[in-house]
Amino acid sequence: MKQPSLFGNTLDSPLKQFEDIHNYLYANDGLSEQQVLEEIVKILFIKFYDEQRERKSFYISDSESLKINSGKDQSSFLNRINQLFEETKQKYDTYFDSKDRLKLSIQSLAFVVKKLQVINFKNSKNDANGLAFQKFLGRHAKGGRGQFFTPDPIIDFCVEIIQPKPDEKIIDPACGTGGFLFSSLRYIRKNYKDIDIQNYVQNNIFGIEINTRISQIAKIKFLIECNADPNILCSNALIDIKELSLKYKQQANLTNLEGYFDVLLTNPPFGTQGKITNYELLSKYELGHKWNKHGKDYIRSNNVLKGQVPEILFIERCLQLLRPGGRLGIVLPNGHFENSSLEYLRRYIKDKANILGVVLLPQETFIPYGTGVKVSLLFLQKKNGEVINRKQVFFSKIIKTGYAGNKNGSPIYRKDKYGLVIVENGQKIIDEDFSEVVHDYNQFLKTFSIKSEKSFSISSAQLNSRFDYNYYSPENRKLIANLMKLKAVRLCEVAEIEKNKSNRLKQNEIVEYVELSDIYTKSFEIINSTTLPTNDLPSRASYELKTGDIITAVAGNSIGTRKHATAYVTEEFNRAICTNGFRVLRNFKINPFYLLYYFQSDLFLKQVFMYRTGAAIPALSDDDFSNILIYLPSQNEIEKISSIVEKGFQLREMAKNEVEKIKVEINIEHITNRCT
Repeated sequence: MKQPSLFGNTLDSPLKQFEDIHNYLYANDGLSEQQVLEEIVKILFIKFYDEQRERKSFYISDSESLKINSGKDQSSFLNRINQLFEETKQKYDTYFDSKDRLKLSIQSLAFVVKKLQVINFKNSKNDANGLAFQKFLGRHAKGGRGQFFTPDPIIDFCVEIIQPKPDEKIIDPACGTGGFLFSSLRYIRKNYKDIDIQNYVQNNIFGIEINTRISQIAKIKFLIECNADPNILCSNALIDIKELSLKYKQQANLTNLEGYFDVLLTNPPFGTQGKITNYELLSKYELGHKWNKHGKDYIRSNNVLKGQVPEILFIERCLQLLRPGGRLGIVLPNGHFENSSLEYLRRYIKDKANILGVVLLPQETFIPYGTGVKVSLLFLQKKNGEVINRKQVFFSKIIKTGYAGNKNGSPIYRKDKYGLVIVENGQKIIDEDFSEVVHDYNQFLKTFSIKSEKSFSISSAQLNSRFDYNYYSPENRKLIANLMKLKAVRLCEVAEIEKNKSNRLKQNEIVEYVELSDIYTKSFEIINSTTLPTNDLPSRASYELKTGDIITAVAGNSIGTRKHATAYVTEEFNRAICTNGFRVLRNFKINPFYLLYYFQSDLFLKQVFMYRTGAAIPALSDDDFSNILIYLPSQNEIEKISSIVEKGFQLREMAKNEVEKIKVEINIEHITNRCT
């Protein structure tokens, strides 16, 4: 992906105009950053409306400026602009309320009009005005937490992967300020030189945005860019599809949205947005219902969920909007790619679409925009149409985004071996991976195979109930393949995994309670416990320990790392209760001391790390835990290793006993008398 020259010298004039306007309003009218942007957008709509008319009213004469500056009669200018705004609201009635008013002082209004009256958006021969406004928005339209924006590098990358064509209809049902739509327009303009851009925007670009103010910004961006009116609907995209189609029919004469679009690019709301609880709305969605597992399949029940997160409903809505064979690029939290509780969602996606690719993004991707949620990009093709590479799935990861993972998102430039910033054709080169991954994907499309530093492919038959990059990484697949060649066995074949809670929890007695932090990981020992009445135990207290058991962690940030907690239960902790963050193993079919040794090996830890899911508190599902492969060398080797580990335990126990035998009697009174 060629690095775009977005903001060169040609933008200085229009960008400076926008910045001057913003700074003047912010300094003189006592408005918030958000209010300043709202007023600028209103006035830009007024100017666009005026440019469509023969009789121009968007201006301020020198005499009017003098009167306003001297505090004299201001009515002619003010009445003219207010009347123009009333007409603008009628023209763009889906973006404005009839009660909307201009909130600027007369002096500020005069300043803005004077700045903008020299710019002609309608007859602009290049995209300098659009680029300038885009950069201006990037600086000021973050709504306090940047919730309106997907980072531009992510947007442009998705468009480069999806590769929209000029005859394709494109929609973003959560379009915000139109980032994906705007980038798609630029892609078409760059790759199809002869296209009628105005006609393309008016007939091929569609967006839905629930927030009126944000939808205004999306629309004005296109007006400034190419004097074209995109089909952006201000609505909740999750309402009934027929109701949504009716709204679009009223605005764009589009009768049925279902199965209409060729391309869909979106970053739906997720994270702290909360769940949708409206029963009527949830009942319209398959993913608004509870799904029950039957064997390896999931069947939708008739029970409507009490609540569902919006991004999951958006997945279903996106697939509804696409025609068969249509392509989808969507930003989703990593948990949706891996968590066992969302396996039903991934089954649903696989039933409806072919997985084209998954790209893992670094955690800092969205930090400059207000959230540290870990996300990946999912690319799909709706089934029952022309298939793109059905047999292979592309995986890749981005490490370098080209900007700092802080609130400022400052650009990071590529440096040479001497630490000097690399400059080509007068431009600093952004240090990013997107270009390389786009190149990998294009190679993948040619050969249906790729293996590079950041990218790889697998057959679709290998794609099971998980979609995450780490699970399918070449290192992990090689590890599993090698263990299978060595005839490794599953953990559940060599030990019994305790699944029942202790009956002691139902009784009123005092117990010893063991937590994850009570393990000394270097020596497989429980080194502490807490004495508690059973009614004071935390809800996670679950399993009763027996001498000779092995406990190993299945939850927490350390699982699968060198700090993974595993311990052998000695007589001292017989009948203690442990947290459900452990799994308890007993009734071994191999020497337990070999298993104890194996649980600290890379063979075990890498599998745990591969299988673990969840960002806040990583965890290992019972199915994955029981299926971890255990390499069994020769019986002599097993006994040799077991003997060494067991002897180590015996020596430690002997040392403890010797320490217990030492009794030092100190005459405290005698020492006290000596000190006085």
